[in-house]
Parts: sequence; C-alpha cells; structure tokens
Amino acid sequence: YPSLEESGEEIVRADSSAGDGDNGEVLRSEVDYDRDMWKTDEPKRSPAADRVTRQMFDFVEMLALVTVAIILCFSFVFRLNIVDGPSMEETLHSGEYLLVSDLFYTPRAGDIVVIHDMTAGVYAEPLVKRVIAVGGQTVDIDFSTWTLTVDGEPVDESSYRHLTSDRLITADYDFPITVEEGHIFVMGDNRNHSADSRTSEIGQIDERCVVGRVYLRVFPINKFKIFKNPFES
Repeated sequence: YPSLEESGEEIVRADSSAGDGDNGEVLRSEVDYDRDMWKTDEPKRSPAADRVTRQMFDFVEMLALVTVAIILCFSFVFRLNIVDGPSMEETLHSGEYLLVSDLFYTPRAGDIVVIHDMTAGVYAEPLVKRVIAVGGQTVDIDFSTWTLTVDGEPVDESSYRHLTSDRLITADYDFPITVEEGHIFVMGDNRNHSADSRTSEIGQIDERCVVGRVYLRVFPINKFKIFKNPFES
C-alpha cells in the first residue's frame, strides 16, 4: 500500500492536474455556463450622451460658484440701496437701485454716499446725500443766492444742484461752521426738498455712520450710470 505521504502527494497532483482530463473540461464548462447565466445586456452610453452629461455638470458647477461669489460680494463688498424720496433729484429719483460700497473708502467732498445715523430721531434711517465738506473744512452758505463756499472758496455746483421755487429750506443754525474731525457735512442735491446737515437733528455725520459710497445706478436698466466725483477729473 502506498504510504500516507505518497497518497497525499497523489491527491495533490490529481487536484492540480484535473484540467488536463475530461473532468477538468467539464468543470470549466460548468463555471463558464454559470457566469453566462448572470450576464445582463446593459445598454452602452454613446459618446454624445456622455458629453451632454459633462456639459450639464459643468454648467451646474459654474452656476453654483457664481451664486456663491455674488452672495459673498453682496455680504462683504457691495450692497444694494433703494432711493426713497425726492431729496437727490435730479441726480437720483425714488425707486432707483444703487450699488454701494465702503471697501477702502474715505469720504471726499463731491461723493454721493448713503448714511445711517441711528441717533438722528425721525431721520434714523438710511439716507442718500452728497458730501459737501469733510473734517476740518469750513462751510458757508448764502441762502439768498445759494452760493456755497468751502474754506472761503466758491464751489461750482451747477452740474448737480437742483433748486425749486415752491419752497425754501435754509438752516436752523448760523453759518459759517467748521466740520468736526471724523465727521462730514452733507446736503441733498434738491436743496429745497432735503433734510440734511442744515438741520440740527441730522447735523454733521460721524464717518462711522457712512454706509458707503454710491458707485452705480443699476436699475432701471435704461438709466444705468457710473457716478463720478464732479470735483475730480
């Protein structure tokens, strides 16, 4: 009788060489048959369909990025303000949308700004006005001729000042005045229909109450405009 070790070798050799005989062929055939049973006819995607899918994905991704960028811009860089009232006519009119920013901004005479002074009583709401003078400058107004002087020099306001004859708004204190440091003196372009620094309830505006400078009128579309300082070339 063959030894146990020899039998084991024989068994191992038989198992490893099963592919050389009929039994091995039968086993492979059965395995292949089983595999074939589980195959499914999956439709193949055409290159055109893959291209359309990629384009749609790219569009959605781009739209998401643009949306995030716009949200960030309007949260930290720009903001929209709506004009309410006639105080800046004929430069601005009620219902117009303005793009405002305070990024790296320092108020300058001639700029159009949005201010919001929470301590201004009935005027404690955002107001749009024009900067007339900044801290340290002296302002004087001759209301009989509407002549404005800053630091003794007449200011040419012909490009923006609007005067109506139906009323006259002067001031409830005496001129000339010197603007405090860190403050600005503002007026509306429509001088006889504007509550501004000429009334002590508003007075000089702390620069910390400046929401930002008006850079653009974005609506209505047909009135889109970039606002430049009239005193700067």
